[in-house]
Amino acid sequence: MNEEIQFILDSTKESMDAAMLHLEKAFLKIRAGKASPAMLASVMVDYYGSQTPLGQVANVNTPDARTITVQPWEKNMLQEIEKAIMIANLGFNPMNNGDSIIINVPPLTEERRKDLAKQAKAEAEDAKVSIRSARQDANKEIKNLEGASDDLKKNAEADVQELTDTFTKKTDSFLALKEAEIMKV
Repeated sequence: MNEEIQFILDSTKESMDAAMLHLEKAFLKIRAGKASPAMLASVMVDYYGSQTPLGQVANVNTPDARTITVQPWEKNMLQEIEKAIMIANLGFNPMNNGDSIIINVPPLTEERRKDLAKQAKAEAEDAKVSIRSARQDANKEIKNLEGASDDLKKNAEADVQELTDTFTKKTDSFLALKEAEIMKV
């Protein structure tokens, strides 16, 4: 019986870890002032008829805090990459110099910082919803256990709640760090 409860707790923790991992990835896409190759992670390039991530057709670097350079592996892909960056609607204006694409990352305005902070808050709230959903699923599984005593079920539910509280606190502290990073001028 304890093995079943332990399995439920382990799978719940895995679900909550997945929610945190998703939050980390989402936060990487929210830029906080300095240039990062992760800003272009969502860009998909039309590579000979198939949609391919930018990182698979070009080398993306950040020579300094305000510049991103995209060096395609094939020269004839320059226009396609430039078009894909424009289509991705990231607010960047790519410049093509014949060899590579240079993107100057503009400094954030106060209004844009507030928008990004709101976006970060929304992502954190989504993560919390996923965490609570994992808790709900675990509690349902515990309630449906055959042959377990009520005390055992109550203890397992308390453990699930403890997990939920831990991950919610992690999410809040992660959000606070990201907001501080975004609002720092």
